[in-house]
Amino acid sequence: MEFKKLLERAKEYLPSEKLPVLEEAYKFAEEKHAGQVRLSGEPFMEHPLQTAYILAELQLDASSLAAALLHDIPEDTGLPIKDVEAKFGAEIAKLVDGVTKLGKVSLAVAETTVKSTQAENLRKMLVAMAEDVRVVFIKLADRLHNMRTLDALPKDRQLKNAQETLEIFAPLAHRLGIWEVKWQLEDLAFRYINPREYQRIARLIDIKRTEREKFINRAIKILQKELNQAGITADIFGRPKHIYSIYQKTEKYAALGKHFDEIYDLLALRVLVESKEECYGAVGILHSIWHPVAGTFDDYIATPKPNGYQGLHTAVMCLGVTPLEVQIRTREMHRVAEYGVASHWRYKEGKKQDLEFEDKVGWLRQIIEWHRELPGADEFLESVKTDIFIDQVFVYTPKGEIKDLPKGSTPLDFAYRVHTDLGHRCIGAKINGKLEPLNYRLKNGDVIEIVVSKAPRSPSLDWLNASLGFVSTTHARNKIRQWFNKREKAESIERGKQILDKELRRLGIQAERQLLAEVFGFKNLDDFIAAVGNGNISSHQIVLKLADHEEKEEDVVGPVVKTTTVPSGVEVLGVGDLMTSIAQCCNPVPGDDIIGYITRSRGVSIHRQDCQNVINEDEKERLIPVQWGQSDLLYPVKIQVDAWDRVGLMRDVSTLVAEEKVNINSMSMTNGTNQRVTILLTMQTKGLAQLSEILKKIDGVKGVISVTRIGEDSIKQKTADAKDSNKKAKGIGSSKK
Repeated sequence: MEFKKLLERAKEYLPSEKLPVLEEAYKFAEEKHAGQVRLSGEPFMEHPLQTAYILAELQLDASSLAAALLHDIPEDTGLPIKDVEAKFGAEIAKLVDGVTKLGKVSLAVAETTVKSTQAENLRKMLVAMAEDVRVVFIKLADRLHNMRTLDALPKDRQLKNAQETLEIFAPLAHRLGIWEVKWQLEDLAFRYINPREYQRIARLIDIKRTEREKFINRAIKILQKELNQAGITADIFGRPKHIYSIYQKTEKYAALGKHFDEIYDLLALRVLVESKEECYGAVGILHSIWHPVAGTFDDYIATPKPNGYQGLHTAVMCLGVTPLEVQIRTREMHRVAEYGVASHWRYKEGKKQDLEFEDKVGWLRQIIEWHRELPGADEFLESVKTDIFIDQVFVYTPKGEIKDLPKGSTPLDFAYRVHTDLGHRCIGAKINGKLEPLNYRLKNGDVIEIVVSKAPRSPSLDWLNASLGFVSTTHARNKIRQWFNKREKAESIERGKQILDKELRRLGIQAERQLLAEVFGFKNLDDFIAAVGNGNISSHQIVLKLADHEEKEEDVVGPVVKTTTVPSGVEVLGVGDLMTSIAQCCNPVPGDDIIGYITRSRGVSIHRQDCQNVINEDEKERLIPVQWGQSDLLYPVKIQVDAWDRVGLMRDVSTLVAEEKVNINSMSMTNGTNQRVTILLTMQTKGLAQLSEILKKIDGVKGVISVTRIGEDSIKQKTADAKDSNKKAKGIGSSKK
């Protein structure tokens, strides 16, 4: 293709002062792409020229055509975008940069490993489209020319590109109302996805062509005569159905048991008139001469599609027996139908911003806001393919506002589209003034009133059951899931707090919750506690992690002078060889946070950091940092078991401890009140992990109410309390004087 052809097409609608930038962009691109060829063997410049020409057919502005000529330069020549900006200005450079960033969009393949990248690329495309829709016009033109030359690629890439085109780019062109681009993309993609069916339909169309054309020409003459008599000047012509469109219709007919020969509307009629009034007049005349097919009339003039399309659609039994599709539009509506949003281009020279254009792409900005909330790639891709790129239905709010929803949507989908809280509180729906079930499928023109609960209300889990059909849009489904996830998290947090407190209290450990969260790799404390509450983190894992953390952590205060491992399995930091002993008041075991106390005659006494004797120590300078070393020593731990009294209780507890190969140093039982007893025992353990396991098993013994680790002082107090309680039960005690 020569540049001259592009220039002649651009001259038909662009002011002469805008043409020099095209010549400059062409010369610049030709210089940068010099010597480069495409896989087809043609010069590389053929691609940007064809891309620009497709945009010229859509009558895009000069900046878009220049950007199309330059769009491959940054990626294929390595030229920085700032150099493009220096030569052509910020507007053109921004368009080129936007197209370059979309150059690697890959969406059709649903492999898990690339899904997140695909979703992110699609997000980029939608955001770029919302900021300046010309970027996507260029991308669509780029894709259309690539599809026209797809033969040069290997088979696997042909199929991949065709699938992308059919799933994403053709529906995007449809959503923007660019019919001319949409049908070409569909037919080209279908040719590679299903070549056998493509060729079969092409042959069938060719065989029936003469018969259909005779039928259409006869229908045109009859309708033209009737319209002329009514004073309506109209252009009437046959509207060819394209191969992919026919394929979709044959699939529907096959489901009904019909054959291709029974499809008489392969060529439909299109009627173009001057005004809206003439549109309605023409459809009246059409229905007066041929009987309308019930349920086929759609008024897209009174209710335009979101992409701006307007027109009247109907089907009639032409000449008595043959169904015929007819579209009636004004000539301006036809221009919009063929070129969509491009026909309302707000950047046309000398014109103010087109508010109608802003309305037409407003849906896109709303979509981007919704999809920022979707958590993962799977949800985003699925949402795009269902909530955006499928057929729409158009319904009304009670105030007359139009809402577009994917075909198959329900009143709940509508409620969540209007407002999240409206969906949560929905208890019913009135469709056209009549109560309908919440899984009712919305139809074009329905007026919907959502019935809400006056009191706060929660959504139902049944709404997420696909077989019940309450919601069909990803947007509504995601909002419902978010509500349940939030509620479940709150319940998990409350449950997690109880589990965590109980376990730490049972082990006699005072630990900062935030520290525990960080040990498990959680930055957010609530997320950690919720994980404990929903069972993703067990209490046993907490104990093991604490023990492991204590072994790895170096509790260093100031510079380390010397580290000495002593017989007790404790390392004394910064002090020479000293005798150590385990303090009997708190009996620390490996895994506990510990600190050393320098005694006057017995070396260093090792305490738990939360030991009351340490906390209340006046001579703080006698406290020194220590840590657990590597040792197989056993450590005495004192345990209190509260239980209901029964025969064999002591035996069951002692047997369980023995089965864990743990020695019991001492064991005693005191009677309480109401048939309750307290067992105090001291056993030798290797550390916190083993202790936690034993406590858990004792807790499961029949009749046990609670089991906790205690210190020496606590034992004395518990024993005294038990004796005092027994005395009072027997009537023995001090009397008031």
